[in-house]
Amino acid sequence: MERLRLIVLVPLLALLGGCNLIVLDPAGDVAAQQRDLLIESTLLMLLIIVPVIALVGYFAWTYRESNALARYEPEWDHSTALELVIWGGPLLIIIWLGAMTWMGTHLLDPYRPLARVSEGKAAVAETEPLQVDAVALDWKWLFIYPQLGIATVNEVAAPVDRAIDFHITSSSVMNSLAIPALAGQIYAMPGMQTILHAVANQPGSYDGFSGNYSGAGFSGMRFTFQSLSNDDFNAWVAKAKAGGGSLGRQDYLALEQPSENEPARTYATVDPGLYNAIVNECVEQSKMCMSEMSAIDAAGGGGLAGANDVLPLEYDKFARRGGDYGVATRYVATQCGPNNPRGDTLSQADATPLKSPVAGAPLRGAGMPRPPFAGFLRTPAAATPAMSPVIPLKPSNI
Repeated sequence: MERLRLIVLVPLLALLGGCNLIVLDPAGDVAAQQRDLLIESTLLMLLIIVPVIALVGYFAWTYRESNALARYEPEWDHSTALELVIWGGPLLIIIWLGAMTWMGTHLLDPYRPLARVSEGKAAVAETEPLQVDAVALDWKWLFIYPQLGIATVNEVAAPVDRAIDFHITSSSVMNSLAIPALAGQIYAMPGMQTILHAVANQPGSYDGFSGNYSGAGFSGMRFTFQSLSNDDFNAWVAKAKAGGGSLGRQDYLALEQPSENEPARTYATVDPGLYNAIVNECVEQSKMCMSEMSAIDAAGGGGLAGANDVLPLEYDKFARRGGDYGVATRYVATQCGPNNPRGDTLSQADATPLKSPVAGAPLRGAGMPRPPFAGFLRTPAAATPAMSPVIPLKPSNI
């Protein structure tokens, strides 16, 4: 029976030879430092785990029932030396592990620009990092190279020993950009931008994928990262530009539609403002950008009369797509206040700053009677707490 078990286990052990140990054998300096931190942390913990496992066997064998020579001390209850060993050793290891992890966490912060490109080789200040804008789509990856004016789908490349500055966002739901050979995974979220600094130190092709489940086509969200020499990278860029194809806003809206298992492809040109529009969720010209809305809020808001101007901010990706809201770009031209209840354009003399808040009854909270509603057109005397002064707002260039 024992021989049969060994015969069955040997082929299973052989299968371990096909495992990809990319986490323990990375191609980039950031991932190599993460690997070192992982190995050192494991070794520190083994300083406790191994002796404990060994002592379990030692005690079980030494104090077995059949061992008449073992010491029998039923009244024993305390040993200062033993207490120091039991508590002192783990405490020192925890302090050491905590200090090492704290330093590693800050030094390997994905938002921290790289101080070196490899061990013993500092980053050259004159060499600008390669910026790659990564967008998680349903269900594919879009990579935009703003410095080169090209874009790719499910393929990304970078030269060896050149810092890479990933700017990451998503078009719909949360995803995660993961290239184990370069660095740890970083989440991609709609309406937000995350950052990852990485570098590749040896040529090769490495797997990239999404590490966060995002729906039916999630398993196909895989791409290839190519680490190339400078000459090979320049040839790759030239090939992408020679391949033709343009990625404008309308092209992006078509690409953004859900699809599965998309082949890798390139675009020779790309709208320079596309990535910024994706992050601000205003690729469609009729939609108000989040940056514009933030500017309105920072200036005091658009008031009740501005509700119609805020309508295009609703980002129902497909149900409202292509809706006509009357103008190509939406923005609030003026803001109304007690001196301007209709929101009409005021002269410079009338557009004086208002004191806020005005004297009056304190605001009432939940459960209190609601103040009467006097309508939109109110006289200055009947106006409730003053709004911000009239501030003209201009649309952004997005």
